[in-house]
Parts: sequence; structure tokens; C-alpha cells
Amino acid sequence: MKIAYTIFLSFFVILFLFTVVTYQNTRLAEQVNENSETFARSSTVVRESNRFQRNVLNIASALRGYVLSNEATFLQTYDSAVTENEEILAELDTLVQQNPRQAALLREIRELNDNWVNELAQPLLEAKKSSISSDSGKHAFQKLYRAVVVTGHVKEAQALIQGRTSQFTNIEYSFRKANKQALTASIEKTKRTSYYLTAVSIVSGFFIALFLARFISVKIVKMVRMANEIANGNYHVSMQTDRSTEFNQLASALNDMAQILSQNISLLKGKNEELDQFAHIVSHDLKAPLRGIDNVVTWIEEDKSFDLSARMKEYLILIKGRIKRAENLLQGILMYSRIGKEKPEFEKTDLNKLMNEVREYLPENSSIKLEVQPNLPTIFTERLALLQIFTNLVVNAFKYHDNQYGIVKVYYRELQDRFNFFVEDNGPGIASAYHERIFIIFQTLQERDAFESTGVGLAIVKKILDDRNLKITLDSEPGRGSTFSFEWPKNQSNEKTD
Repeated sequence: MKIAYTIFLSFFVILFLFTVVTYQNTRLAEQVNENSETFARSSTVVRESNRFQRNVLNIASALRGYVLSNEATFLQTYDSAVTENEEILAELDTLVQQNPRQAALLREIRELNDNWVNELAQPLLEAKKSSISSDSGKHAFQKLYRAVVVTGHVKEAQALIQGRTSQFTNIEYSFRKANKQALTASIEKTKRTSYYLTAVSIVSGFFIALFLARFISVKIVKMVRMANEIANGNYHVSMQTDRSTEFNQLASALNDMAQILSQNISLLKGKNEELDQFAHIVSHDLKAPLRGIDNVVTWIEEDKSFDLSARMKEYLILIKGRIKRAENLLQGILMYSRIGKEKPEFEKTDLNKLMNEVREYLPENSSIKLEVQPNLPTIFTERLALLQIFTNLVVNAFKYHDNQYGIVKVYYRELQDRFNFFVEDNGPGIASAYHERIFIIFQTLQERDAFESTGVGLAIVKKILDDRNLKITLDSEPGRGSTFSFEWPKNQSNEKTD
């Protein structure tokens, strides 16, 4: 399976588990909301039931008060309580429709209330009102009073209504308690489920992440090792590719790259060997005929020195100059081709003594002055390479200087892990358009016939520094001199200077 599919499937499993947890919590929230609504309805039922019972007591009290005192205020209380009870019963009827037991009990309460009011309380009130106007009415009232009050029918009816109402309220309390217990159980179940699923999600995510990290890191470590092997020159390494994954595709690409690099490096080595052989042949085999020509010119000068005209002597000197230039070119080609081919040798180098050696390569009888910063450092480095750099830069500054009494300065600046060396002159300067060209082999800024130069010195300096990943820069303008600066490490080995 491809790694992308594996990662997608792993995250899908984790997301699914968290989705289940979210669904459980959502369902719990809905249940809590439903229970809140149920509790509000139950509170209304209990409150209205209590109001109904209070009104029953108020009806009984108002009936008794009016019968005994004949006060009209009791009738107001009575009428108000009767009216409210009708409204309460109507409201309760809408609230308990989903509970058949309560609905049946409420119908019984309504019948008892109607019978109590219409058949006992209301006739007694009417008889009391009639007893005031006539003796016959009074006699009828007393008879009815004994029949319904003295015998206890009113109290029994009232007690029966209150008993049924209490049963109705108790059912509501039981229903509320059951709902609360169910909600509590649901909350606990949801908590346990959420904890379990969350724990499973975390553990699954941990192991999935561990698997992916291990799987990916193992592949990457193998590829890094392979890349390091390739970087160290081992182009015959390879990785096994057995499954169709992105890593194996990359490993296959690395295998192909290593194979191609191996082929190209082998081909490049062959070409370099051919170039080395060519440079060797050019620098050695062509020297013999040049020496032969030089010997012939010398013999002519010795044997015919008195017979040669001034023009012929000038031609012979010109030929010797061209021979010398050709020999210098061959020597430069040989030196340029050897850079980077020889194993570097590191040694403790006193740069003050090194600059004294550079002085030996300067033109004799030159009026140009070389100023070297005193107390140059002593470092452990490639002495020969550094000597070639300083020699070529300083000699080049002397050779191209246009002022008979010019000055060439050598100084340095110490940085954290390297030195910056500077070779500065107050010569003619170089236009910015030629700052890159002068580092190309055989390139010079003056005509060869007018100035003896091979154009190899600065190219050698550039190649030495390029092979070590170091920089050389030129700061120069026509008429303002030139300053060459290059970087060089303080110490190129673990050995330290004294």
C-alpha cells in the first residue's frame, strides 16, 4: 500500500473514533435538553396540582364561611377558586396526554370535582340564599345541610378529590425521578463511552504515529546512508525495492542515479586521464623541438654574429622570445592540469618566511616596492598551494604595474574561522567588464606581442581556490589600482599551531 493511502487510512480511523465520541456527546446534549423540557413540564404539573388542591381547600372554606356567616365575600372566593380549578384541569389535561395513567386519574379527578361542586357545594349555596327570603327556604336549607354537611358527604368528597390529586402529583414525582435516573445513567454511560473511545483514539493515534515514524525514518535513514555513500564516491550502492510505495519509487530513482553517476564518473575519469596524458604530451614532447629551435638560433648567433645585420639580430631575439613564451605556456598547462590531482600535504607554515620565498620570484632590479604586513600568522595548512597563490598574485601585480615606483601591499584580516588575505597595488587598474575574464586561462588584457604573458597565473589561483570551495574577489577600477582578496582557513587539520 502506498504511504499516502496508509496515512489517509490511519487518520480516517482516528477521525472516525472522534466522530463517534462527538456523536455520543451530541446525543447526550439532546437528552439533557429533552430532560430539561420534561422537568419544566413536570414542574408545571406539580405546581398546578398544588394550586388545584389549594383551591379545593379554598372552595370548602368559602362554602363553610358563607353558610355560617352569610357574608358575600366568601362567595367571591368560592367563585374564583371554582373558575381557576376549571382552567387548571384544562391545562393539566394538555400536559399529561403522553402518560395514560395520569390522564385516567385526571379524568377521575375532574368527575369528582364536578360532582362535588355541582351536586353538593352549589346546591348548598343556592339553598342558603333561598333561606334568607322565606321560612320554607330556611327549612329546605337546614334539611339539605343535615343531608350533605352533617352527614360528612362534603368532607368525604373533598378528601377523595385531594387524595386523587395527591396520587396524581406522586405519579408526576415518580415520573420525574425515573427520568432523572435515566438521564444520570445515560450521562454515566456517555462518559464511559467517551473515555473509552478517547483512550482508544489516543492509543491508536500513538501507535499509528509510531508506525509511520518508524516506517518513514527507516526508509529515510537508508536513503541518507545511500546518499552519503554516493557523496563519498561509492557509486555502486543500491537499495532493495519490493513494494509500490513512494519511498520505493524514490529508492528506485536513487538506484538509477547511482548507476548513471557511476557510468558518468567512469567516463569522466577516462576523459580526465586522456586530458592528463594530453597535457603531459604537450608539456614534455613539445619541449624537445622548442629546445632544438633555440639551439639552432643560438648556433646562428655564435657562428654568424659578425655577418648578421641588425634587422636579422632583432628577428633572432624575437624568435627566442617566442620560444620562451611557448615554454612558459607549456609549463603553465602542466601546472594547471596538476591542480587538484595531487594529494595535499599539510605542514606548519610561517607566512613571514613564505613571503620571503615569494620575493625570490619578483623581477630583478625592479623599482616597485613590496610592503608586507609584519607579524603574519603561522598556520597549519597546504604550504605549496598557498605559496602558488601569493606568488602568482604578487608577481602579476609587479608584471602589470605601469608606475616605475609603484607599491604592492600584502596584508590580512582575521575572522572567526578563516583569514582574508589582500594583495593590493596602485597600478593601472582593471575595468569591471574584465573582472571575470582575467581568471580564464590564457586570457590577458594586453597584446601578447606587446607584453610577454601566458595568461595562466590568475587561472591557477582561481582553480586552487575553487577546488577548496574558497573565494577570490577583485576590487578595481581603471586608474585606481587593484585589490585581490581571497579566503583561507585558519587551520586545515586538527593539529594546532604552537
